[in-house]
Parts: sequence; structure tokens; C-alpha cells
Amino acid sequence: MQHKMRRFRQQLPMEETKEILRNGHECVIAVSGDDDYPYAVPINYVYDGEHIYLHSAKEGHKIDALRRNPKMSLCVIAQGDIVPEEFTTYFRSAVVFGRARIVEDDNEKVEALWKLSRKYCIGLDATEEIKFLKTVAIIEITIDNLTGKESIELTRLR
Repeated sequence: MQHKMRRFRQQLPMEETKEILRNGHECVIAVSGDDDYPYAVPINYVYDGEHIYLHSAKEGHKIDALRRNPKMSLCVIAQGDIVPEEFTTYFRSAVVFGRARIVEDDNEKVEALWKLSRKYCIGLDATEEIKFLKTVAIIEITIDNLTGKESIELTRLR
């Protein structure tokens, strides 16, 4: 299904890759957009150790694309330190290939919204926001393939 990583020595161990997913705040998802153009968009997410959850408007380019083709990819950048004097970037990132499902069940939607609120609204009561359940879409990503990679400079420091 996936290409093998060309620079396999830079591949992160799975636990470190999952840690990037757990700790990241933003990701960029890529879907098959209109007229066969890829469509990439930044979005907040939560990873619960099994699935990734996104929230979205119920209509729009992203939702239309995922209804047509649920296959998607997602990237989280954990580190991206530009080092001009070395003409490089010290980076760590995780890439997911997966399948999206638009959650229809209200109980599942509420559970995902609570996960998102615990990540992004620490110490706040999200009950008022979650009551807008009918106006939000929740997208559940099932991970088919997950890889992490770091720059060769960081690999050499191990």
C-alpha cells in the first residue's frame, strides 16, 4: 500500500510517532478534492490511541471530498527548526494514511467532542459548546498506515 521510507534510518520508532500524534495541536489533512486536485487544509484534531477525530462544518469542500472518497492523509509536524547555516531544517513529523468516516451517531459525536475539548479547552466546561451538536460534523479517521520521520541531524544525535 505505502512506499517504503527511502531514508529508513530516519524513521522514528512507533511509540515516538504516536507521541507526535498525541501531543500535536494542528495537522494538515489532504483529500481528493474537486476535479482531481488534491485539497489540503489545516485543522485541529485529537488522537485517542486508536482513531483520530476532527470537527468540521457539516458542508464544504472537505466534507464533499470525503463523501466521494474516504481515503485521506494527515501530517503533524512536531519540530521544524530551520538551521540556516547548515541549509537544513531539523524536523520531526508523523504521517497518517487512513480512511475517514463521518460520524452520524449523536453519542459518538458527543464523545469525540469531549475528547477534543479536553485537549484544547483544558479547565473549561465545554457543555455549552457541545450543545451545538446539530451544527457540527465529526470525522473519525481509521489509521491504515502511520510513520514518523526525523531529520538526519536529529537521528545522528541518538
